[in-house]
Amino acid sequence: MSSRGTPPPSCYQKALDLLAVRAHFRRQLATKLSRRGYPDAEVEATLDTLRARGLIDDQATASSFVAERMRGGALGRRRLAADLLRRGAEEEVIEAALAEMPEDDTGPASALAARWLARSSRTQGPSRDAALARHLERRGFSSRAIVAVLERLREGSAGSDPVVEESLAPER
Repeated sequence: MSSRGTPPPSCYQKALDLLAVRAHFRRQLATKLSRRGYPDAEVEATLDTLRARGLIDDQATASSFVAERMRGGALGRRRLAADLLRRGAEEEVIEAALAEMPEDDTGPASALAARWLARSSRTQGPSRDAALARHLERRGFSSRAIVAVLERLREGSAGSDPVVEESLAPER
């Protein structure tokens, strides 16, 4: 009993409370419920019931997560995969969610690079390029996309003029 005399919520009710805030992966919800002291057997039974009722769906949660992150800013496949794995998505769920993304991530990497360059106080040169490459790598972009962005940047900044977004726009 809690200090106010009311019994703690059932495992099922606590799971519903957590799901009311946001969608969770099955493994993520299991961890949260276990940490709150619910017995493993009760947690598993609750999760099975929630899945049967359509209240937890790892594939839908992963797809929604990827779509939301892509709207919120440019992220590469590696970063999205790492974020999904950290949240409890299974490997096959991650692969299926990322399959919905285009293979070529040069466009989103270019858009992110243009925004970064617009905010950057760095002048042209190798230190700027290295910092940009690290930024794109942290955001999970492929090496191929990073190299393509840096090549376009060098082509666009051959003169002394600052790089503009158009020089980084993906080829159409």
